[in-house]
Amino acid sequence: MKILFLYDFPLWGTGSGVYLRNLVEELVKLNHKIGIVAPEERRFLEDKIKQYRVEPPQIPVFVGHPELKGAKRYSELSSREITEIYKSFLDTTLEAVANFEPDLIHVNHLSLITWVARYIKALKNIRYIITSHGSCLYNLLSDKRYFSLSEDAVRHARAITVVSGDSRSKFLKMFGRGYAKNLSIVSGGVDIKSFPQQINTSRMDKKYKIKDEKVILFTGRLISAKGVSYLVKAAKDIKAEIFVVGEGPEKQHLLNLVDKKQLQNVHLLGYLTGQQLINFYYRADVFVAPSVWDEPLGLTILEAMASKTPVIATRKGGIPLLVKHNVNGLFVRPRNAQKIADACNKLLKDDKLREKMGEAARKTVEEKFTWKKIALKYHRLYKKHARLNNRNHRR
Repeated sequence: MKILFLYDFPLWGTGSGVYLRNLVEELVKLNHKIGIVAPEERRFLEDKIKQYRVEPPQIPVFVGHPELKGAKRYSELSSREITEIYKSFLDTTLEAVANFEPDLIHVNHLSLITWVARYIKALKNIRYIITSHGSCLYNLLSDKRYFSLSEDAVRHARAITVVSGDSRSKFLKMFGRGYAKNLSIVSGGVDIKSFPQQINTSRMDKKYKIKDEKVILFTGRLISAKGVSYLVKAAKDIKAEIFVVGEGPEKQHLLNLVDKKQLQNVHLLGYLTGQQLINFYYRADVFVAPSVWDEPLGLTILEAMASKTPVIATRKGGIPLLVKHNVNGLFVRPRNAQKIADACNKLLKDDKLREKMGEAARKTVEEKFTWKKIALKYHRLYKKHARLNNRNHRR
């Protein structure tokens, strides 16, 4: 089939960008032809996919993004800016539809790009499905300007997917229980090829002078919702070196907290990607995800689990879909530094328990969260909802 993706962020981004790129790579292996409408381009699978570049006057974000300097939140856009962004996506999508002739459109994010898919459906009778990655639901709740047209787009979608059970509950509360039969959970995943059974991390020991030290790791956007300040507050009671990987508006506050408490075992490293980050996952003895908001899924948690690293996390949002208490990790109460410290020390002092949970974490990823398995779910969804005679129907 020919699947045209609509995406409102640059393709090189993290989070939903990782989701989209990995999904596309697996769909190509399943012999689907792929087109992508997105701002800016990322050159991957050049001979396999068609990319249609949107040039909007502004790239909006839901909660902030460290790689998009100067980006505005959806809630900060004026009516004119919303209209201009919509028009830029509509113009490019119309061009893509004429050139690519898709059998189905797959919209990633429940935002103004769903309005584009709805318009194309009315104009060209091309069916579409919508994937919500979680943050877009918060935007609809906080800014009612986007709700009416989004609701109309949801009403005419052939199917909707969300990345977690928590997002499913929020969606149904927002739009109504009547959509339950049309709504399914398709979580994010891990490129398991990038996570072998073992990695030699001796160079990291030398670089960061941690040869004989236990290591706690957090990685993600440094925003208050991630709860990293509670990990920093717990540091004085944790018998390990704590590495915080990421950038964001919370970074200065965390640096001030480290200075105020005179913490010698907390290290803020900034933004790392690729093999550098993967090496950290493997070197870590424990991964901590102290979120205080309903995390849609948590791809960093999955990556840590793929590295055989047990996870300490809060029972927020989609995290319980991944982490099972006393099986592949531990749950702690949100906003509780002492509980974080206690859980960390429990795993740090018990090598056998930590190893057992790490193996269980890896098994969880292999059985449920590889991109191949996720792509097969979409493959079946596409077969169910795409009209393969769309092009003949339009003619």
